[in-house]
Amino acid sequence: MITAKTPKDSFVIMSELVLPNDTNTLGNLMGGKLMHWMDIAAAIASQKHCNCPVVTASVDNVSFNNPIKLGNLLTIEAKLTRAFNTSMEVYLKVYGEDLTAQYKYLTNEAYMTFVALDPNGRPRKVPELVPETDKEIKMYEGALRRRQLRLILGGKMKPQDADELKALFVNE
Repeated sequence: MITAKTPKDSFVIMSELVLPNDTNTLGNLMGGKLMHWMDIAAAIASQKHCNCPVVTASVDNVSFNNPIKLGNLLTIEAKLTRAFNTSMEVYLKVYGEDLTAQYKYLTNEAYMTFVALDPNGRPRKVPELVPETDKEIKMYEGALRRRQLRLILGGKMKPQDADELKALFVNE
C-alpha cells in the first residue's frame, strides 16, 4: 500500500560554496554547474517522496536573474508540488549569499519533473501528494496546467486535448 505524503516530507535544502572551478571568466557560477546542482536537489526531493530511484523527465524554463559570485554560498530549496501517476513535479528556489556582506538574494526558480523507477528501470506508481497550506494548494492546482504545457511542447499531447489550458484561453 502506498501512503500519501505532504510537500514538507520531500523538502530539501542543499548548499554549496562557489569555488574557482565552478565559475566562468567573469567570476560567476556557470549555468551548467547550477543546473547540475539543481538536478541533484530535485532528485533527492523526488526520492524522498517515492523512496525509489528517479530520472529527470523535464526541466522547465530556468532564468538566471542574478549571478552567483565566486566565494558566495549557493542554497537550493526543493520540494514536490504534485505527484501524478509515475511522475512528480518539483519546485526549486535558488539563493546566492554573500556571507561577508550578510546579503542573501534570490537567483533562480524552476520546475523539474522526475519519473520513479522500479527495479527493472520501468516507471512505477508514486504516492499521492496532499498539499497542506494555501500556497501548496495553489502550486498543486497549477501543476496540472504546467504538466499539460510540458506534454504539448514535448509532442506528447495535442493542444486541443489540454483541458486545463483551454480553460485559460477559451470561454465556452
